[in-house]
Amino acid sequence: MDDDRIFKALADPTRRMLLDRLLARDGRTLGDLGSGVELTRFGVMKHLRVLEDAGLVVTRRRGREKLHFLDPVPIRRIHDRWIGRYTEGPAALPAGPRRCVEEDPRA
Repeated sequence: MDDDRIFKALADPTRRMLLDRLLARDGRTLGDLGSGVELTRFGVMKHLRVLEDAGLVVTRRRGREKLHFLDPVPIRRIHDRWIGRYTEGPAALPAGPRRCVEEDPRA
């Protein structure tokens, strides 16, 4: 999947809320995902489409119902590719780079 699509999907708070709902209980219907939020059914569908296009949500039919499931793999890839590298080594030290710049005798 394209990282830009994933970042775009995660940038919206409504989509993050839908992902949180799926994390709490997977396999939800459109109506269930939209219950208790101020979104039209069409609005929820629109956000789910972006999440599906990013590979973050997959759907499966069960009879007349369409169930939505979280696919955490793209988020894990983003973590491994972008976040993990900044939480290890010198980047993990809160004042590491700043301290080095402040102590530079050439400055």
